[in-house]
Amino acid sequence: MTVISNPEDLASFCARQADADFVTVDTEFLRDTTYWPKLCLIQVAGPEEATAIDPIAPGMDLAPLFELFRAKGVTKVFHAARQDLEIFYHITGDLPSPVFDTQVAAMVCGFGDQVSYEKLAGRLAGARIDKSSRFADWTRRPLTPKLLNYALSDVTHLRKVYGKLTRKLERSGRAGWLDEDMAVLTDPATYDLDPARAWLRLKTRSHDRRYLAVLREIATWRESEAQRRDVPRNRVIRDEQLYDIASNAPDTTEALARTRGLNMDFARGRLGHGLLKAVKLALQLPPEALPEAPERDDSESAPGPLIELLKVLLKMKCEEHDVAQKLLASTADLERIALDDDAEVPALHGWRREVFGEDALALKQGRLALAAKGSRLKLVRLDAELETA
Repeated sequence: MTVISNPEDLASFCARQADADFVTVDTEFLRDTTYWPKLCLIQVAGPEEATAIDPIAPGMDLAPLFELFRAKGVTKVFHAARQDLEIFYHITGDLPSPVFDTQVAAMVCGFGDQVSYEKLAGRLAGARIDKSSRFADWTRRPLTPKLLNYALSDVTHLRKVYGKLTRKLERSGRAGWLDEDMAVLTDPATYDLDPARAWLRLKTRSHDRRYLAVLREIATWRESEAQRRDVPRNRVIRDEQLYDIASNAPDTTEALARTRGLNMDFARGRLGHGLLKAVKLALQLPPEALPEAPERDDSESAPGPLIELLKVLLKMKCEEHDVAQKLLASTADLERIALDDDAEVPALHGWRREVFGEDALALKQGRLALAAKGSRLKLVRLDAELETA
């Protein structure tokens, strides 16, 4: 068991991994009181050795690690990579590449939706992971042997998991099925937390464009403030208060102070002035600059029986191809397909279209039917029957 706490040892370790085919990577971080994740520990394992890297040690420089992450000949293996990659992108403005996510690979290989590392390590590496340390305070030093053992187990067993999944993918010819998902994970746009887009994450049914303009401006203000201060969004102001302010569009400190949960001290302070400035900006926008409502959720008008048939077809296809349902299509995807043959959903592109999308459209268009034979369901190609009739 090793802990690297100086840049010289880190450079030596990374140099030894430079010719490796892969390294497995995991992180420990805290995000309870901050906007950005606070990186507390990085675990890396090559084929022959593993180490824990202390990023908060005095004088630590992670440059050798980030150079290893950029090495195109070394595959960086994660399990459920998105949060780890977000951390590295925030620190460096760059992303490790190439990347292999064992959670995505496991879904392609039939291990179910978003299988946990604990379950996957148990099934493929025969490991029993003690998760009692998962909520530890990783900022405290020194780290105990128990914590280090737990942390390193997240990359040591991952080596065997990775090996078995890649062999399974090669045998099934499905290695290319991961390409789209890995491209999303290594796209900087995935981690671009642009304050101007923060309002799109808020749930509102209003189509009043002036209301939406106020909501957009105050959500942008809140996101910028949270990022600047490095605090969670709701530490600045809560979502429900944003909705209230967008609805009432206060133009004075007195009106702002009447917002539920706020008071005159807040309204007169720096945050209150920032909110009022954002509201004023939205109210002054000309009609042509007002935002359109986000794309309407058409799920209520989607034909329910057709959606249920598509769900049955999805389940059949997933069982037939031994692939996780979530990887093929979500319920929202099915609703969009039910409404639009050209819906912009993953299920109508690439390998997903071959496995499911084409038959989903055929079912919708009456060229395919579901039939029962005893206790089993089967597909009936109606277009083929019509051709021979």
